[in-house]
Amino acid sequence: MSKEHTRRSFLRVAGAGAAWVALAGATGCEPAERASQTSPKIPTGETTSPPVSGKVQVRPSAPPEEAWSFRTRPDLKPPAVTIDTRAHDTVDGFVFVAPKKGKGQFGCLILDAAGEPVWFRPLEDQELYPMDFKVQSYGGEPVLTWCESKVVAGHGFGEYVIADTSYREITRVQAGNGYKGDHHEFVITPHDTALFTAYGKVRADLTSIGGEKDHLVWDCVAQELDIETGKVLFEWHCIDHVPVEETYGNLSNDEPGEAFCYFHINSIDVDHDGNLLISSRNTWTIYKVDRETGEIIWRLGGRKSDFEVGPKAWTRYQHHARRHPDGTISIFDNGGSKRDGESFGIVVEPDMDAMTSTLVRRYAHPDGIFSDTQGSIQLLQNGNVFVGWGSEPNFSEFSHDGDLLFSATFPNTYQSYRAFRFPWTGRPDEVPAVMVERVSDEEITVYASWNGATEVAAWQVLAGPDPERLQNVGAVARNGFETAIEARTNESFVSVRAIDFSNVVIGTSKTVEA
Repeated sequence: MSKEHTRRSFLRVAGAGAAWVALAGATGCEPAERASQTSPKIPTGETTSPPVSGKVQVRPSAPPEEAWSFRTRPDLKPPAVTIDTRAHDTVDGFVFVAPKKGKGQFGCLILDAAGEPVWFRPLEDQELYPMDFKVQSYGGEPVLTWCESKVVAGHGFGEYVIADTSYREITRVQAGNGYKGDHHEFVITPHDTALFTAYGKVRADLTSIGGEKDHLVWDCVAQELDIETGKVLFEWHCIDHVPVEETYGNLSNDEPGEAFCYFHINSIDVDHDGNLLISSRNTWTIYKVDRETGEIIWRLGGRKSDFEVGPKAWTRYQHHARRHPDGTISIFDNGGSKRDGESFGIVVEPDMDAMTSTLVRRYAHPDGIFSDTQGSIQLLQNGNVFVGWGSEPNFSEFSHDGDLLFSATFPNTYQSYRAFRFPWTGRPDEVPAVMVERVSDEEITVYASWNGATEVAAWQVLAGPDPERLQNVGAVARNGFETAIEARTNESFVSVRAIDFSNVVIGTSKTVEA
């Protein structure tokens, strides 16, 4: 049964004599001071059939221009999202992005189909960037993972966070052998090990490409470690296996004394045979690397490609290479100076016998978006494709055949390194937030939210003369991250209950004075 059908069934439950309750159009309002709070004694998980008034009014508020602002959570100001193409025929699930470089807060952000926040966690240190926010599996359970990183010269120095379905941190993972984790990749394997990228400075002979004999370069590292113990299990260095002559980078673009990034690692994936696929932005190559010896098995693309690459299957400055069960590889092709100024999500098919690589499908935004850096492509379970446009503030979903099914945009200054769509059930360990404004002696406006809760269908309002004697006033359907509810009551104390699609109470706020 669909959630919308359940919602309609829920709203038909109307009790005779219920007090007047209505939705107020005040989401995204300016913060207001919170009242003093105490906790009501109402058990979570209790079943209920709350009366819902038939006099429900919805007065939508104007969308924010730059960032949301909530009365119940003045600490949260996620960037607003403009829906350019309304979702239709998209895969079920939420959108996962990590906005950065904007005027407001940076953080991890889950969005619904309307572009409304579902969960937002701003970074405590706004000097860091959130990167690669996604759903993975750890210990057999779904988890959220992301990188918190300082960015220098296009790569990161940070650590990785793993959080559970209640948004509590399970652990923070740090690189081994003296490195700092880079933001480009963090993959949890089925064995609960982590694969990630790192960078370190070394000296190398660059005379073959016009540099010095003892030139400073960035050595790109792929590292695997055991998450629980922190033991390093595998470490690969580009400087040991890839000659600098493979680069398309330009030494003349660097300031004197700067380290030259001839490789620029930006993704790691585990191939079907357990070996690794490593993407290098600056050599335009996907490398298959032996997970035991570190030796290169083959190269796809670039100056020394082992494959004959067919029309439109070449990539330049690419990101996010992923192998799929049918043998194809998806890649976000940024394009560049030798392309037509447009970026694509592409799917290619390598033929290991003929050693050819052919284009299977290509996904372009109708506006011809060119993403100079970053980007991602995700193949979804029904054949749809989700694309994050990296340095551009866009993210989109396409049908298998390339029809645009959904597209959204951050304010222009924001970026998200990658963007994904995942199914997700969030059950926060904090209680719902509530704030009340007294409109008159007989009327109040109640604001209710629950950061990260994905199962809330409706909000029930409780009011009474003291926190121990709260009675049901009525209920309304959830309306975005923060629901504004108008109710008639002269009682002095108010609380709200979160109710799921089965009419079960799943959370109760603290009690506030009205």
